[in-house]
Amino acid sequence: MSSGSEGAENAPAPQQRQQIQVDDSKAVSNYANFCRVTGTPEELIIDFALNPQPMGTPTEPIAISERVVLNFYTAKRLLVALSMSIQRHEQAFGVLETDVQKRVVPSAYRGNQS
Repeated sequence: MSSGSEGAENAPAPQQRQQIQVDDSKAVSNYANFCRVTGTPEELIIDFALNPQPMGTPTEPIAISERVVLNFYTAKRLLVALSMSIQRHEQAFGVLETDVQKRVVPSAYRGNQS
């Protein structure tokens, strides 16, 4: 029969975050104000683009400039990382309103802010 302390000695140590080195010297940066998420049972496909008509329904097709394909494990890690980043941003700068109509300030109101 073993004591409780022996089990603790054989238990794996808590995982520690390791610093991963990244070489981003060949990375290309693009701006996107549009994204679309589609997928299959095995992976998620995230398309990014610049929508030249962000207000209302675009009259021209939106040209996808980047496509990222992720397995669901990586997608979940991305979800957690983005969620944490947005929470920190909102704590520092306030809530991000994603409904454009709620962010628009009427022109009459803008004129009175002198």
